[in-house]
Amino acid sequence: MADPKFEIQMLHDRVMIRLEKDGEERRSGAGIVIPATVKMANRLAWGEVCGVGANVRSVKVGDKVLLNPEDQYEVELHTQVYLVMRERDLHAVATQETDHGTGLYL
Repeated sequence: MADPKFEIQMLHDRVMIRLEKDGEERRSGAGIVIPATVKMANRLAWGEVCGVGANVRSVKVGDKVLLNPEDQYEVELHTQVYLVMRERDLHAVATQETDHGTGLYL
């Protein structure tokens, strides 16, 4: 008999995020190549929202969010690592529909 499958539902104000891959080298604004092995202190990262709790108000599944990946909880599901965090710990959201944006786009 096969094991039953359980769907994951986020609770309260929690958000599940899949980090975007940042394993490649980067270039600074001046054109200097920064190898992928260089660890930058306090660097924020972009991720995609994969699940939200019932009390989450500002983001939805599919939005891109800016966060600090060092201060969050990780969970591995089917070889993919996700972060679980509170909505209030997100720094920004990139979405197609906005009422008060910065004028900057991804």
